[in-house]
Amino acid sequence: MWYVMQVRTGSEENIQLQCQKDISSEVLEDCFIPYYEEKRNIKGEWMTQRKILFPGYVFLDSQEVVRLYSNLRQVTGLTKLLKTGDQVVPLTKEEVHFLKSFGGEEQVVAVSEGIIENSRVVVMSGPLMGKEGYIKKIDRHKRRAFLEMPMFGRVQKIQVGLEIVAKI
Repeated sequence: MWYVMQVRTGSEENIQLQCQKDISSEVLEDCFIPYYEEKRNIKGEWMTQRKILFPGYVFLDSQEVVRLYSNLRQVTGLTKLLKTGDQVVPLTKEEVHFLKSFGGEEQVVAVSEGIIENSRVVVMSGPLMGKEGYIKKIDRHKRRAFLEMPMFGRVQKIQVGLEIVAKI
């Protein structure tokens, strides 16, 4: 079961390290942060950089939610586990499947490639392929796509790398 922990933006990697170090592997199977790759032009050269896909969130994989919850009290900087009412709820099967298909085993969303055909974005390769419906806006200059998707019980706005190679 995947759970989502809300943390201060900017402290995600620190919290991830604390969880991996302080929580037993019997309780916490995995602790990860999904990333996305984007291309940036730095001093005239295009370089690939990794950025956090969901700033302010760390993902936890555990079958022992009660023990996990009590162990998380030792973590400095944790704000809360996402809940519905008083109940800590895992991500739905659909959300987990989407994240696995989007970021793969490494949870890194690679840069997608696409074209603009009749004012519509068509993704030719990469994790955005078949997910064009989530795209709300693109920035061709910065090679980014801005998405809105239902996640954690609300609509999340995220950005991922998208290179438009042609306009037809």
